[in-house]
Order: sequence, then C-alpha cells, then structure tokens
Amino acid sequence: MTRIIHLVRHGHHALLDRTLCGRMSGVTLDDIGCEEMTRCAARLGPRPTLIQSSPQRRCMQSASILAARFGLPIEIVPALDELDYGQWTGRSFEELREDPQWSRWNSRRGSTRPPGGESMRSLQTRVVRHLEQLRSDPLADSVIAISHAEPIRSALLHYARMRLDDFLSITVDPSSVSTLRADRRGFRIIGINQRVPA
Repeated sequence: MTRIIHLVRHGHHALLDRTLCGRMSGVTLDDIGCEEMTRCAARLGPRPTLIQSSPQRRCMQSASILAARFGLPIEIVPALDELDYGQWTGRSFEELREDPQWSRWNSRRGSTRPPGGESMRSLQTRVVRHLEQLRSDPLADSVIAISHAEPIRSALLHYARMRLDDFLSITVDPSSVSTLRADRRGFRIIGINQRVPA
C-alpha cells in the first residue's frame, strides 16, 4: 500500500498570474521556477519510489529536477494534467475579469464549466481515481506527483470533504507541496501548500 503521496505544483513561470495558460504549449519554467524546484527537491522526504508528472512542459521540467535529485525516471500521467479551460486558454486574467461566464464559474465551480472545456467535477474525478489506484499499488510506496493548482486543489477538497464551490479556501502556490498519507480508511491530508524557504 502507498504510504505517502506528495502533490507538488510546478515551479514559477513568466506567465504566472498574468495569463490563463491551461494546456497551451510552450509554457516553461523561468529561473525562479528552476531555483524553487531545486530547493523543493532538497527538502522532500522520504525518498520516493515513483515520480509522476502532468504532460505539460512546466511540470515535466519540475519533475526532471526532482528526478535528477533522486535518480528516478519520470512517468507521464494524463490524469495529472491541468484542467482543460477550453476557449479561455491563453487569455489574460485582466480580460477574463470582464467575462460574466468567468465570474459565474468562479462562484459555482461545482456546477459550471469553462466554455468548451472541462468541469471541475470531471477534473476531480480523474485525479482522485488516479490517486486511489496509487494507494493500492504495492510498488508505489512513496510517490511525488507533479501537477497544477486546480488538480491538486480538487484532490485536497475531496479528501477534506469540502465542496468544489469552496475552492478558494485552499491555496496551492508554485513549487508548494501538499501531502496525503494512507491509513486503513484511505488518504488523510497531513500538509497543504507547504513552501520551501527561499
């Protein structure tokens, strides 16, 4: 049985807090992000038996830094991918603030979805299904899973037994670590949004 899963958000990139990147291509870590992930790698424990990553470039770069530290390969896992933001992908947050659909989605995450995109409920289902499969994998004793804010947040909301509409109550910063530990009843949260000191 998996004992521990560290949910790690990718490091900083130049478009952070400016553009809704989602699944757009070409988004890479900047120098700040690489430094953050190097510090994160030095502090993570216990030594992982498995490193998994979202298919997005910024996550794979983050995973590569961790994998180099621990001497492990990276497994690319579509279930850890970012939310599909559909028509909002690539738009600036300044522009989105003028869109009433954006406001509605951010007040009712449990019952709405981005235009042409994926619902938060669907995202939560795929992420939690993957984590539950890991929990019963005898080869996955300690796992680092590198993903994005929304997939990590959706998992934490599930295990905290909170509504998707309460998503703003959980912060998931770049290069932060949120940790799940397995017991007989399933996963419990033992850390949320833990940051590595600069």
